[in-house]
Amino acid sequence: MKTGMSDAFPARWARARPWLAAAPLVLLAGCGSLASSSINPMNWFSSGSTIKPTELTPLTSPTLTFARAWGASVGEAKVFVFTPALSGGMVYAAGADGTLAAFDAQSGAQKWRVVADRGGLSAGVGADDNVVVVGTPRGEVLAFDETGREKWRAQVSSEILAAPLVSEGRVLVRSSDNRIFAFAAADGKRQWIYQRSAPALVLRNVGGVVASAGTAYVGFPGGKMVALGLSNGAVRWESTVALPKGSTELERIADISSTPVISGREVCAVAYQGRAACLDASSGQPAWTRDVSSAAGIAIDTRYAFVTDEKSAMVALARGTGTSLWKQEKLLYRSLSAPLSIGQAVIAGDYQGFIHALSREDGSFMGRQPTDGSAIYAPPQLFSVAGKDAFIVQTQKGGLFVFTL
Repeated sequence: MKTGMSDAFPARWARARPWLAAAPLVLLAGCGSLASSSINPMNWFSSGSTIKPTELTPLTSPTLTFARAWGASVGEAKVFVFTPALSGGMVYAAGADGTLAAFDAQSGAQKWRVVADRGGLSAGVGADDNVVVVGTPRGEVLAFDETGREKWRAQVSSEILAAPLVSEGRVLVRSSDNRIFAFAAADGKRQWIYQRSAPALVLRNVGGVVASAGTAYVGFPGGKMVALGLSNGAVRWESTVALPKGSTELERIADISSTPVISGREVCAVAYQGRAACLDASSGQPAWTRDVSSAAGIAIDTRYAFVTDEKSAMVALARGTGTSLWKQEKLLYRSLSAPLSIGQAVIAGDYQGFIHALSREDGSFMGRQPTDGSAIYAPPQLFSVAGKDAFIVQTQKGGLFVFTL
């Protein structure tokens, strides 16, 4: 439903809910700080220090060579996850210390760098050719123009963990209390809010919003996917990706905690302790579902759906039916990112900053590249450099790495 909240949000709203994010802090209290590379802020129930990640073995005969095109740095992510945005021949990236920077997409040359907020950032980046948007732990939305000059600020009801989405003249922001806010990209005027109730326990959610053809799609706790009209926030449909199961609140977590993906006429998502599903984008009717648990995410191409499951196994499903095709288990507990399908490979990063390339056809290892030794939690993004297929990743140390195939 929509609501007409006042522009001033009480500070207590950010503390009102006993979020599950607090529970792992207790459970992991004896396992080191939150900055530990073994703790994935996209999945607080990842391996931690109790299960040893699989050791990597040398690749004796890699079949895929990917070369580093350029690199840069924007500062550490700390316990947040930042995703670079690509728009208008530029790459925009941010760090937890408040840095926001722009780089030429082809050469990596820095165009500008600003301190977006001295209090620090927690989410970003969303961008189009006219506006660049980031979020703060205090629920502030900060918008800048393509030259790095601040355009406007707005307030949402709680911490922002997911990168804002800029689409069709609007900025969509998900707050950590599962509200979706829409602002005019030109001046920051609030246009609508969507909110829904949530279960007692939920994952700390960095899943964002995607949009296409006037509709925004977002996954929620309890395994629900909702399609909203971009113009007014009206619900176009609601569908169930996963149903909560189990006798305890912990067992019944079935949250869509990663960003859905759109491909053709379908929108696809995966839930933690639930299922992966592809739905008809116009009606929400399921095309297929498959039991698999993931907090990292899903990728789709013309033939396959790829899921990084809760143990960091890579699972391949048939695009049209959801039939299981192969499963690569030699990267277990390495806190793999969501995958990216590019060419003949599936790309994913791990908690030590390695990028792994698997065969789309059978999951065999094709190649591997190191970065800066820190975790890659945000999904690799499709890119192009000098006409070559490429991808970009951002590490938790704030490194930007662009590789060509």
